[in-house]
Amino acid sequence: MEIETVPDLNRPVVIAAFEGWNDAAESATAVIDHLMDQWDARIVAAIDPEEYYDFQVNRPTVGIDGNGFRTLTWPSTHIAVASPPELGRDVVFIRGIEPNMRWRQFTAELLAAIDDLGGELLVTLGALLSDSPHTRPIPVSGTATEPELLDRLDLEQSTYEGPTGIVGVLQDAAVRVDLAAVSYWAAVPHYVAQPPCPKATLALLGRLEDLLEAPLPLGDLPDEARAWERGVDELAEEDEDVAEYVRSLEESRDTADLPEASGEAIAREFERYLKRRDDGD
Repeated sequence: MEIETVPDLNRPVVIAAFEGWNDAAESATAVIDHLMDQWDARIVAAIDPEEYYDFQVNRPTVGIDGNGFRTLTWPSTHIAVASPPELGRDVVFIRGIEPNMRWRQFTAELLAAIDDLGGELLVTLGALLSDSPHTRPIPVSGTATEPELLDRLDLEQSTYEGPTGIVGVLQDAAVRVDLAAVSYWAAVPHYVAQPPCPKATLALLGRLEDLLEAPLPLGDLPDEARAWERGVDELAEEDEDVAEYVRSLEESRDTADLPEASGEAIAREFERYLKRRDDGD
């Protein structure tokens, strides 16, 4: 993979997400798409898809360009860079499709590119389907490879055991080359699994704000999240079985969250929110 000439980046943080198994309702890749658009990110490299993708599974697409000519786009993974002034550091984006083969070679190629660009921290984003109700805040779990990050972000080492996707493989590879890594996963309500899920995308952006200690541009996402929730409310009202199921999920969630709903916990969360906004101002 060849990277276009890029001036030396300032303490770049790398944010990565992949379509497929790791991306319920396309919530994680939507974060990348949103921030790349808000920060005018420039694509500087792309992985050769011939090595990693089965084109009968991830087929190329045909489209029409601005001049009216037909174009063929191959599935791939792209690397882009942005220099948002509000962060005081540069950002490298990795946005692609989970590969079908040669995962170890794929991750080695990505890590080599991160090293070439001077990446200091890798943040992987994912989303999974869960039994969380759409009417409550979207749960986001996280883990980190460094004790300092675990402490600052109030995270825990992951105890998950089972199948993993390219996000898990990439994070494991980062550990092996001493690259600090953080991973965030949003829990998308399984009964509304079709994309988009702006509420989950917004929840992931909130965790990125905590990590980067700066407010991020949210654009229309808050309005879209509220509209999404209202739309799911209307669908649930049309089916009593679904409405009853949602009520049962709400009761379970509220019971489980009760110990966290103390005044002290709420005040602590509010202070974190104000600190992010004050730092941004």
